[in-house]
Amino acid sequence: MLTIATGNRAVADAVKAAKPGVIAAYPITPQTEIVEQIAEYVTAGDLSSRYIPVESEHSAMAACIGASVGGVRTFTATSSHGLLYMHEMVHWAAGARLPIVMANVNRALGPGWNTWAEHTDAFSQRDTGWLQVFVGTVQEAYDATLMAFKIAEDERVLLPVMVNLDGFTLSHITQSLDTVEIGDFLPPFHLPHAIDTANPLGYGPMTGPADHFRFRWDIERSMRDSRGVITEVEHEFAERFGRSYGPTEDYRCEDADVVVVAMGTLGKEAEVAIDRLRDEGIKAGSMRLRWFRPFPDLDLAGREVVVIDRDYSFGFGGVVAHSIKSKTGIQPYSVIAGLGGQEVTYNDIADFVRNRHPGEEMWFGVNDHV
Repeated sequence: MLTIATGNRAVADAVKAAKPGVIAAYPITPQTEIVEQIAEYVTAGDLSSRYIPVESEHSAMAACIGASVGGVRTFTATSSHGLLYMHEMVHWAAGARLPIVMANVNRALGPGWNTWAEHTDAFSQRDTGWLQVFVGTVQEAYDATLMAFKIAEDERVLLPVMVNLDGFTLSHITQSLDTVEIGDFLPPFHLPHAIDTANPLGYGPMTGPADHFRFRWDIERSMRDSRGVITEVEHEFAERFGRSYGPTEDYRCEDADVVVVAMGTLGKEAEVAIDRLRDEGIKAGSMRLRWFRPFPDLDLAGREVVVIDRDYSFGFGGVVAHSIKSKTGIQPYSVIAGLGGQEVTYNDIADFVRNRHPGEEMWFGVNDHV
């Protein structure tokens, strides 16, 4: 059904279609609309889920862990400091191999207090064992959330998935949304190591030096296997519903001499910049990085690369720029832009390309006097 929706509404509609058995909810700007909309679906009888309004984000993830290990499909949503508050349980969810799906509406971390878009919140959880996908449109927020359940629940993966969307610039904007009847796209949830309530047993969580590394490797092995599962699920989704996705969304990259790499809504803004640059005779393209964990192999050989990071690792650099440098050996022009919702237009992105200095780092809007 074709309609108009915000990014938050799209996530809620996808959750409604996925029919999780348990939804744990705690509000935080700018994701609150997601759990509010889901609450309306549950109250109206349009979604038969156990809706648990908890007292904190830590409890939200704990509730999801308890339900998931009991063999129930689960969902929650958070943002920024809420994600930090549940950090301990984020590790436990991955370590227990529970395919929880969570929407994270990307927002800056304080201080100072800021509710606008930034990717530092999600990147702070990058080593927890969660798969992370970043979306750039309302439609993609819906589609990625649906696919997240299928990817997470595949027995070759059994890891939680975080669906990231930019605060306000996607969570609260309206675009067209085509919802689908998913049919048997999502099979009934089956967790092979679910507890058996008819035959209760006690488990000790302590793992000593002889075993702990085996659990770590098992997570990494499944993370590697998830690449193939993601491809399979995205291919099936395209065949059933006609919308195609991949690890990146490439725009006019075929003959590009310089490629702009960005994530989320900045990746879509970059496409307009590319058209302006092409009109000037600059053979530019853009590559919107969708999957951050697992990190994909990127086809950037022989090209200059401009990376826009809406994040920063203090004392190190832009997280995406350094990830690309590490994976490819390319020395990108690293642009730090969009932190805390800083406005970055397509004209600004075009200037990044025109004035690029490969191997250097530039903070947009910052001068010697800050």
